[in-house]
Amino acid sequence: MLNVTDLTFQYNGVDTLKNINFSIQNGSVTVILGPNGVGKTTLLKCLNGILSPQKGRVCIKDTPIQTMSVKQIAQQVSYVAQKNDAARVTVFDAVLLGRLPHIRYRTRAADLQKTDAVMRQLNLTHMSLKYLDQLSGGELQKVAIARALVQETDLLLLDEPTSSLDLKNQTRILELIKKIVKTHQIAAVMTMHDLNAALRYADYYICLKDHTVFSAGKITDICPDIIAQVYGLPVEIINHNGCPVIIPVMVNEQSVNV
Repeated sequence: MLNVTDLTFQYNGVDTLKNINFSIQNGSVTVILGPNGVGKTTLLKCLNGILSPQKGRVCIKDTPIQTMSVKQIAQQVSYVAQKNDAARVTVFDAVLLGRLPHIRYRTRAADLQKTDAVMRQLNLTHMSLKYLDQLSGGELQKVAIARALVQETDLLLLDEPTSSLDLKNQTRILELIKKIVKTHQIAAVMTMHDLNAALRYADYYICLKDHTVFSAGKITDICPDIIAQVYGLPVEIINHNGCPVIIPVMVNEQSVNV
């Protein structure tokens, strides 16, 4: 589905990402982990062509993204940003915009039906005629995710998709994303700060440290040593009702650097 080879990106001549290599398979959810400022969001933007790396390449189904038009990328890749602007657009129309890459001349009945179906899945139908600038941050995030899902691409890129959501909506969204990925055999790549949610819903992980890949593999391979080295905080991983749970180890207050 996706191959990244020797990707290096710089802001003002300074490496934000360097020598990034990984591949993503169909039917899998991959999380990109790492501390603040390590380049997670920049990496996502390189994967869908918003940013152009100074070195290396990104291939979607063996096609370099640099050779694809904006419309071709939009037909293959959906992107949910970390922050989404509120506008004077109704919720229904905002979600319907996700069908734009597939519309040739005019909106079809099938486009309206798919939009309605996704809105039902995310419990958004009651606010169909509300304007985006009337919504809370969490509601805006759900609309952005709905727009990405109705786009029906083979690759979902989500930048901290649950950061503005309450616990119930976090769970519902992550379960829905995983179900769609498995059912339709597509791929999802998400940045996350919630390590416990990552352990529960992801299949694979990529840990960034010092702006490069420090560790990557199956999510079940993550161990306390990897987390401690990446985040600079000792942790324990315990099993609770069949689910791994990460617990920070109490440390001397004077040894914590903020």
